[in-house]
Amino acid sequence: MLTVSDLSYKIGARTILDECSFTIMDNWKVGVVGLNGAGKSTLFKLISGDYTPDGGSVEINAKQRMGMVRQDIPEVDTPLLDLVLEADEVMADLWRRTETEEDPMKIADIYEQLSDMDAYSAPAKASRLLTGLGFSDEQLSEPFSSFSGGWRMRVALAAALFVEPEILLLDEPTNHLDLEAIMWLEGYLATYPHMLLIISHDREVLNKCIDHVVLVDKQKTTMYTGNYDTFERERAEALGLQQKMHEKQQAERAHMQKFVDRFKAQASKASQAQSRIKALEKMDIVDAVIAHRAVQFTFPNPNEEINPLISIDRADIGYTEGQPVLKDVYERIDSDDRIALLGANGNGKSTLIKLIAGKLAAMNGEVTHANKLRIGYFSQHQTEELDLNSTPYQEMMSLMRTKSPEVTEPKVRAKLGAFGFNKDLADNKISALSGGEKARLLFAIMSFDAPHLLLLDEPTNHLDIDAREALVNALNNYEGAIVIVSHDPNMVERVADRLWVVRDGGCHHFDGDLKDYRDYTIQARRDQRKKDKKKKEKAAENAATASVEAPIDAPAKPKLDKKQIDRLEKRIAKLETKKTKLETTMSEDGFYARPHTETAPVQDEHAKVTADLEGAEAEWLEAQG
Repeated sequence: MLTVSDLSYKIGARTILDECSFTIMDNWKVGVVGLNGAGKSTLFKLISGDYTPDGGSVEINAKQRMGMVRQDIPEVDTPLLDLVLEADEVMADLWRRTETEEDPMKIADIYEQLSDMDAYSAPAKASRLLTGLGFSDEQLSEPFSSFSGGWRMRVALAAALFVEPEILLLDEPTNHLDLEAIMWLEGYLATYPHMLLIISHDREVLNKCIDHVVLVDKQKTTMYTGNYDTFERERAEALGLQQKMHEKQQAERAHMQKFVDRFKAQASKASQAQSRIKALEKMDIVDAVIAHRAVQFTFPNPNEEINPLISIDRADIGYTEGQPVLKDVYERIDSDDRIALLGANGNGKSTLIKLIAGKLAAMNGEVTHANKLRIGYFSQHQTEELDLNSTPYQEMMSLMRTKSPEVTEPKVRAKLGAFGFNKDLADNKISALSGGEKARLLFAIMSFDAPHLLLLDEPTNHLDIDAREALVNALNNYEGAIVIVSHDPNMVERVADRLWVVRDGGCHHFDGDLKDYRDYTIQARRDQRKKDKKKKEKAAENAATASVEAPIDAPAKPKLDKKQIDRLEKRIAKLETKKTKLETTMSEDGFYARPHTETAPVQDEHAKVTADLEGAEAEWLEAQG
């Protein structure tokens, strides 16, 4: 159990959290939400002990371990698998002691402890975590130092999950993940067997993984029961009630004040006036609701329809001659298309978008753009290219003058105003803008001339939940074509009506929705594991054949016969059916609003079925060898 009591924290004279209190029970999965800058990450650091509170306390069971994703893993040459295994310091220390301990009794005790910890299956568990987060089997033996920052954070996340602490704190764990890894993580966290606290701007992750919400708002915290959608609905209802109470109270105060102002000078009414003055003084003021929703914005619509916008005919695409990233791409984009590009990071989604945008030429084949085609292109790296000493107004004025030298100030400000920039914000230095405000500036810049096609490469990286909602609404009201790369499943589901899968050096249409794609990626992962297993066995067989030493006969592991395999396949089918039914139950409206005594058994059963299914599948793969 985690108990936060009257917790307060200040930075200088600024109060971040003020006398916050809440209790989280074991096995609860809690989303910590609030506006950017509200104090969510500060709360995590107070809970973890990284910060010392100015008042109050955080209490946990002394036997419970607390875990977070490490940000400070040194640049070592340790293989990924070993690095994750070393994250469990107790287990790693026990293994080291087996190599140095000489007392037979102590050695026996060490091996008994390792057995109790299920240490012999630890490499398989670490491997599943890393491959689930997007690493191939070959990469597991590569040194940590050979990977870039985003991939290193995946290793750090795998290490935190491997330890499986009783209290797990995750601050934006999906920031460095692609859609496929996020979908895997959703399933893993939904069945995490201990307490989980997660900060995330991904609505879909919160809806699938949590059963409680802690809102950090105006220096206070409030606990809600249910997933994110349930929280948002209850919050809206509470705010609506608060606003009505405020308006009713203001009307009552106005009526009482009017009586006081009219009769306080009359002797016959003086006592009544005084009683109303005292009542006004004692009245608890109900605050008006201040809307914190993201600024709504609008993409300007193109004033003509062109078809096709772009035709790609058997194109090879890449950066190095003779080494295309994508080969033989044959696609067409029309004015009513809403396309999402799916596929793991590194498979070529951004490369394809650059070709469509005209930023990259085809190595072979043809790419035809319609005459007078206007394209708005948003890249996840463009925020780094903004002139920080300039202002949004100056940037937009300069851009619009390239098209119309006589453009006036009101027209420039109107363009910025459509994306939530009032005069003060438009005249601010870009260096002072938040990540979300910079993203909105880029949306304004890319669409100032009403493009026929919007290309969006990871547009949500710097947006909170409300800003993402505003972007979805803006895209759904836009009447041109859209091609989007996003790791936000909620955005893909609500914006795109066509899915293109970029993988294995090509681009292919996917017939189905995002749920079908989830099933497809799970099956693809199973097939890859089977392929990798056969590859390893073939390599081992070749090595044994090539060895000059006489082979050592070892007892062969008995293979399953056909009847045993049939029974195993039937068991897998039953487990898959049971897992699907449990997930259907867990996705029902109001499930997480039920008492924890009702939801916990379902979640526990889902975790057990998932584990049994993984074991059965591993046994089936073994039998195929």
